[in-house]
Amino acid sequence: MPVKKELNRFMNNLPNLKFNRLNIIVLIGLLAIVGVLTMQLVMLNEAYMFEKKELGEKIHFALQDVVNKIYRDNNNELPNASPIKKVSEDYYVVNVDDVFEAEILEYYLHSEFQKVKLDMDYEYAIYNCKSDEMVYGEYVTAQGREAKADKLKCEKCFSKREGLVYYFAVRFPQLRHSYITSLQQYWIYTGVLLLVLVIYVYSVLLLLKQKKYTELQKDFINNMTHEFKTPLSSILIASNYAVKQEAIEGNPKLSKYLKIIIEQSNKLNQHIERILSVAKTESSVIALEKKPFNVVETLELVRENISLKFENAVVTLQTGKENYSIKADEFHVYNIAYNIVENAVKYGTDTPKVLINIKEEGKGLALQFKDTGPGIPSEHLEYVFDRFYRVPRQNTNEIEGFGIGLFYVKKICELHGWKISIENNADKGIMITLHIPKSNLV
Repeated sequence: MPVKKELNRFMNNLPNLKFNRLNIIVLIGLLAIVGVLTMQLVMLNEAYMFEKKELGEKIHFALQDVVNKIYRDNNNELPNASPIKKVSEDYYVVNVDDVFEAEILEYYLHSEFQKVKLDMDYEYAIYNCKSDEMVYGEYVTAQGREAKADKLKCEKCFSKREGLVYYFAVRFPQLRHSYITSLQQYWIYTGVLLLVLVIYVYSVLLLLKQKKYTELQKDFINNMTHEFKTPLSSILIASNYAVKQEAIEGNPKLSKYLKIIIEQSNKLNQHIERILSVAKTESSVIALEKKPFNVVETLELVRENISLKFENAVVTLQTGKENYSIKADEFHVYNIAYNIVENAVKYGTDTPKVLINIKEEGKGLALQFKDTGPGIPSEHLEYVFDRFYRVPRQNTNEIEGFGIGLFYVKKICELHGWKISIENNADKGIMITLHIPKSNLV
């Protein structure tokens, strides 16, 4: 996408941007890059003007020395006025005002240009007063004179000068190209800076667009979950009332169906609450109520509830002592511990086993959740805490939920200032560890 179009698009969006931290950083970065690019263009222009002046002086000095030698050979005095006339950037006319030999002129031009290290192609022509035209032109490369069969490459470029009789003209066809090649490093730097500016603007536009989509996604999730909760609450109220009626209690089949409705509605309600919790965590709306509590009792409650929900699960709590007090949000700590153990049971074997171990780690505390399930392939381990990420399985019907449970766990740990790690066990299963620093211990 062209730079001008991207810049216009970005500048048009500036009035609509709120000046939060991200937008201020983006704007400062843009101004910094534009400033550096402007300075580089100024330096490039100055270097171009300097190179142009230097080459012009070299040419002038070399031609002046050629004239001096011709006048010396003819034993004439130099004129007061400069005999060198710069007609254009690459075209010079030199009025010798005396006879001279073409071979001698060619020798002098080559030697003087070599002295000033003017390594570029040139061509020259001499005015013949008898034929009233420019004749005896030669094209000379930077390496030396070509064969005499190669005449001027641009005869029309040499025009007659009125009022002059003994003069010659020199043209440098590669002069402008020489400016560009001599400033090659400046062009490279400018090109790199221009490329950085394009990438920066394009990245910022993608970032702003992604941020906009993220905000729309959050609004959609919040609105969707709130809209779901109203009819779901009505379903639960009606189902709980209906299941207690004599007609339903006397009909085992209807009673079974109503219990399924209640059970699945409660399950859906849990998913909605979990999505809302993640949305709040993402938008930093969630506020932690940190207070001291015994983490052993909280984990024991998690063990009991999991055992009641999954009768075939074996959950064991192992601790060095009966009281480990930490300062944290007990509600969210319970939720993340329950999520970890529930995942271990759901994706475990037919008789899942989970070991919860409270271990002193340096000056802090480590909560280890070790299961005996199938484990997670190593290439997926680093993504399990990403939002909406679910580990691929052979039977897709075994995948439940939305892939936000472990994402919620990680977010709560980050809000508490804890670290979380996951690894495969040596034999089978995985182990998730919550690292609680000393500052959270009571």
